[in-house]
Amino acid sequence: MNHTVTTTWKQNLQFVSDNPSGHKVLIDTSVENGGQNSGLAPKAMMLSSLAGCSGLDVISILNKMKVKVNDFKITTTGKLTEEHPKYYHSVLVIYQFFGKELPQDKLKKAVDLSVEKYCGVMEMFRKFAEVTIEIQYIES
Repeated sequence: MNHTVTTTWKQNLQFVSDNPSGHKVLIDTSVENGGQNSGLAPKAMMLSSLAGCSGLDVISILNKMKVKVNDFKITTTGKLTEEHPKYYHSVLVIYQFFGKELPQDKLKKAVDLSVEKYCGVMEMFRKFAEVTIEIQYIES
């Protein structure tokens, strides 16, 4: 299977990029770097892709397990190298589950399956970064 994305220059340092599903995203950079800060920054978008990929897996797995949570959040933090080309050399992914009487064993299993088996973006990140996983259970 191939995916094709077309990214088109709009103005200044703004680009719009499509997605095979037809959705579009605006890409820009910070004012300090000559942009208008009007869209997603490319490197940070990679972190969003990592969280989104794994999050889709986790929720799909939890649905199959018939596990309900009140809320679910993924915080992804990447540390950039100092030298150019700058890339994320380490990434921390924190999975936060909110609810009452959370089944921690099932939640951990869903995260582990995503991290170790299903999330292709996670696998890509492992090719260039040390990825650390943390799971938090917040009773609410």
